[in-house]
Amino acid sequence: MSKHGKKYRAVKETAPTEEVTLEEAIAFLKNNPTAAFDETMELALRMGIDPRKSDNAIRSSVSLPHGTGKTVHIIVFAEGAAADAAREAGADEVGSDDLIEKVKGGWTGFDVAIATPDAMKEVRKLGRVLGPRGLMPNPKTGTVTEDTAAAIKLAQAGKVDFRMDRHGNINVSFGKVSFEADSLKQNAEVVLDAIRAAKPASAKGIYIKNVTVSSTMGVGVRTNIRD
Repeated sequence: MSKHGKKYRAVKETAPTEEVTLEEAIAFLKNNPTAAFDETMELALRMGIDPRKSDNAIRSSVSLPHGTGKTVHIIVFAEGAAADAAREAGADEVGSDDLIEKVKGGWTGFDVAIATPDAMKEVRKLGRVLGPRGLMPNPKTGTVTEDTAAAIKLAQAGKVDFRMDRHGNINVSFGKVSFEADSLKQNAEVVLDAIRAAKPASAKGIYIKNVTVSSTMGVGVRTNIRD
């Protein structure tokens, strides 16, 4: 028995079977919602480089011109002035040892984790909790910094992080189904440009094998984008 509902199956039957343009993929998903809530739009990229090679790692971030459309829950590992600045900038939770213990216990009720360089000495120990979820603060994504307020503002303004997983895939959200089609297209193009800019110097051959566009509960629509 299919794990998908009747609505999903009906949309799947009408979905393009051939590759389409980014514009067409977005239009199809906007015109064929499969959920009662405002779904998140996502890009799934299959990369053509070997993820097992450390010099092929891809990890960076980009600010979406039209934002993400969602409320971002942010925690900050910091003490002193950096912690005060984080609270003032609107972080949901700020702390040091106490916050580390909370996360160590398995709490992951946040979207972005920011840390000062000093705090990272202890935060690194949270690798098992934060690593698999892509939540570990990292200098490459601007989430390890003394300027916690600036990092919070970027996250709130629509900054998204991306990284290639161990299977050679990158998944990035780029807005909500309710966004205007042009806004979604611009957001998606900014993400794709950032991924191209993050191409490792050692990468050989095809860089982006294929790109699929989908919504949270919707079907995947393959595009003709590749590098």
